[in-house]
Amino acid sequence: MKLDSLEKLYISELQDLFSAENQILKALPKMAKAASSPELQAAFKEHLEQTKGQVERLQKIFDRMEKSPKGKKCKAMEGLLEEGEELMKEDAAPVVLDAGLIAAAQRVEHYEMAGYGTVRTFAQHLNLEEDAKLLQETLNEEEETDKKLTELAESVINVQAV
Repeated sequence: MKLDSLEKLYISELQDLFSAENQILKALPKMAKAASSPELQAAFKEHLEQTKGQVERLQKIFDRMEKSPKGKKCKAMEGLLEEGEELMKEDAAPVVLDAGLIAAAQRVEHYEMAGYGTVRTFAQHLNLEEDAKLLQETLNEEEETDKKLTELAESVINVQAV
């Protein structure tokens, strides 16, 4: 697809996010299993359920546009998740691994927040208010997950890892 309009760029960025979210759906169960902290396991499981809803929201947007969500692989997410996979293979103390898992998860969250903020703004410029609302809902969830991970890291995990 030639990117000769904001609408086409919007679709391309949404496809990238759809790919990213589907990769995350596969990674979160592995991260939950690798975590030793029950709180961290619960956070990953909760975000897995949220991610399913985020994929559904993206699908709604694609359905409305009568476009396919497929066709693009998010290489950035692939790289971020690959780093997380490498971390899980390290010979690490459980609580140190948990600290590393939080760091890896927050890199993913920050990538998502940047992506969703961008497409939400594109939707606003394209007068796609319903899309903008759905994308803002996901952006809010990503920000909340990031805050929860920070709180867990600062109050429990990183303290124990020291």
